[in-house]
Amino acid sequence: MVAAGRPHAVAMPALLKSAVLSGCLALAACATVHEPSLPPPESLFADALFGAPSEKIDAGDIFALTEEMKSYARSGIGSLTRGQGMQAALVEALYRKRHLRLEYESAFTRTAAQAFDARAGNCLSLVIMTAAFAKELGLKVRYQSAYLEESWSRKGNLLLKSGHVNVTLGGRLVDRGAGRYPYGLTIDFLPPEELRGLKTREIPESIVVGMFMNNRAVEALIGGHLDDAYAWAREAVREAPDFLAAQNTLGVIYLRRGALPEAAAVFSHLLERDPDHTRALANLAEAASRQGRTEEAARLRERLARLEQEPPLHFFNLGLAAMKRDDYRAARDLFAREAGRGDAGAEVHYWLGLAHLRLGDHEQATREFALAAESSASRSERDLYTAKLEWLRAHQMR
Repeated sequence: MVAAGRPHAVAMPALLKSAVLSGCLALAACATVHEPSLPPPESLFADALFGAPSEKIDAGDIFALTEEMKSYARSGIGSLTRGQGMQAALVEALYRKRHLRLEYESAFTRTAAQAFDARAGNCLSLVIMTAAFAKELGLKVRYQSAYLEESWSRKGNLLLKSGHVNVTLGGRLVDRGAGRYPYGLTIDFLPPEELRGLKTREIPESIVVGMFMNNRAVEALIGGHLDDAYAWAREAVREAPDFLAAQNTLGVIYLRRGALPEAAAVFSHLLERDPDHTRALANLAEAASRQGRTEEAARLRERLARLEQEPPLHFFNLGLAAMKRDDYRAARDLFAREAGRGDAGAEVHYWLGLAHLRLGDHEQATREFALAAESSASRSERDLYTAKLEWLRAHQMR
């Protein structure tokens, strides 16, 4: 039974984390959303430093439905409304067996149409696609940013932090009295046990657009496509000036280009909005250091140390150092400590498993390799860790 005025939460079967990315270079994810402000000054943008992007960037494409999707909304979803509201029919059509059954895949942030075509997407992509269908069906849509334990990963010298977002579908007037969820159905991609006590904050669709563009910027940055990364980040900042992660990403792109004054200007502007933004502090210190402003860099790092005594992946990095000197017991304890700080990523579980393996504990190594495969962010990463797990199990049987 649903209490009046309270949305009913439906947890999808797979563990899905939003890839709202951002990154010492450090990109912040699903960062704090501040009160609405004026558009960012155009002086933050330096178009002359970059070439044209390789693809069209248009906010209107993010939620756009193809004709195939519109047809599916009418026939595939509309046929399931008997005995249930339109919200529940949408969930049934998209995520349950025997119907479309989309899957989690976080290597690339897709538009609604791309997620539908691929039958896969990361959390943000699936939220966008769900919202696009809901609006086509006349349902009201609300988005929530959720507060979870920090989850950090790395790509080269980029730190990536994952955030989380979900969507609530409001009912249509014609469904009142007929549907099970007249007050709202929240679709989330976390297991039920992780939904308990989950704190959320409603965000406007402009922030969701900014998150999408920021993801694309980070993905292009990881791939070394700086012109694309800049174009996506610039539009993210323009579309969602209150989503500060996008400004941080823009600054990191300038750092990668070697445009130090431009990077420093972006990080300084961000810190005017949020003086305690640790990733911007770390990145501004990096920019100052590269410019030879050593005293300023030292002051910024002292300020950062007061705010953040244990940086992201702190114990993980210490564990890697211990592995290099063959101190596997210390490495095991450090990796375990990192895993205990929050939602550990695949790499942390893999190295913890490797430390157990070096110590001869095959049972614990198998467990951690399995967790690495389970928490992988992409099919290719999952296949890699699954292969390592199968190798370990094969050698255990000898």
